[in-house]
Amino acid sequence: MQQLANQSSEQDDSAQARARLAELIARYAPHDGLFDLPLPGVHLLRTSTQETNPTRAVTKPGMCIIAQGAKRVLIGQDVYDYDNSRMAVYSTEVPVSAKILKASEAEPYLCLIVDIEPQKLAELTMKAFPNGLPKVQHPRPLFIGKANPKIVEAGSRLLELLCQPNDAEFLQPLITDEIFIRLLRSDIGTLVAQIAATDSSLQRISKAISWIREHFREPMKVETLATLSNMSVSAFHSHFKTVTSMTPLQFQKELRLHEAKQVMLNRMMDVSTACMHVGYSSVSQFSREYSRLFGVSPSKDARSQITTS
Repeated sequence: MQQLANQSSEQDDSAQARARLAELIARYAPHDGLFDLPLPGVHLLRTSTQETNPTRAVTKPGMCIIAQGAKRVLIGQDVYDYDNSRMAVYSTEVPVSAKILKASEAEPYLCLIVDIEPQKLAELTMKAFPNGLPKVQHPRPLFIGKANPKIVEAGSRLLELLCQPNDAEFLQPLITDEIFIRLLRSDIGTLVAQIAATDSSLQRISKAISWIREHFREPMKVETLATLSNMSVSAFHSHFKTVTSMTPLQFQKELRLHEAKQVMLNRMMDVSTACMHVGYSSVSQFSREYSRLFGVSPSKDARSQITTS
C-alpha cells in the first residue's frame, strides 16, 4: 500500500511540474514558432497543429524538455517518438525530419530547449562521475530517456528568471548546471556523457560533422575527415553512418540544401545564386535534389515566400 501511495504521489508531482512548465512556455511563446529567449542558449517551441507534412531541419546538441504534446523525429531510417513522459537529447548536428503527433489550439505542443556546450558538459561529467565514466560506445544522434520531474522543475525555474533580469545572469548558470547534472545521473546519463568524452567515437565523429558544417561549400575528402577523427577510412565510414544514418557525402548534400533553403527564404536569393552559394555547379542537379528532399521545387519554394512576405 505504501508503495502505491508513493507512486501516486510521484505521478501527482510530475503532473504538477509539467503543468507549471507548460504554463510558463505558453506565456513566453504566445504563438506558434521557435523563440530565442534573452537567456543564452535557451529556446521555446510552440506548435498548435498536428503536421501532415514533416518539417526538415538541422539539429544542434541540446536537450528537449517537453511540457505538452508529442513529436516524431526521423533520422535516416531510424524513428524516435517522444512526449512529456520522456526527455530527448540531441548529441550532434544532423539533418532530421520531424512531425508533431499531438497538438491542438487548446493544448499546443510546448517544448523547452536548452543548448549543450560540450566543454561545459565535460566539466559536469567529471562531477557526476567522480570515479570515472563507464566505458560505453553507443554513438547515436538522439537519446530518449524517462522524464525526470526534478529536471522539469528546474526548467520552470529557468523560465521564471525571465521576470528576474537582475538575477538571471548569476542564477542561469546554476540552474543549467543542475539540469545537466541531473541528466548525467539519469538512466541515459552514460550515453549523454559521450557527447563530451574526448575518446568516444561520438565525439570524434562530431569533430568531422563540425568540419563539414563549416566547409560544406567546399569539395570534401573522406580521407581528411577520417584523419581528423583519428580513425581508419573504413571505421570512419561505419561510425559516421551509425551516428548520422547517412554517408558523409549525403550529409554534406543535405547541409547544402538546407542552407540553400534558408538563404532563399531569409535573404530572398534567387535559385541560381543560391545554387552557386552552397557549392553546386549545376542548377538542374540542385533543383532535382532540392525537390527530392523538400517535396517542392526551389523556384516554387522561393515564390511562395515572396507571396507570403
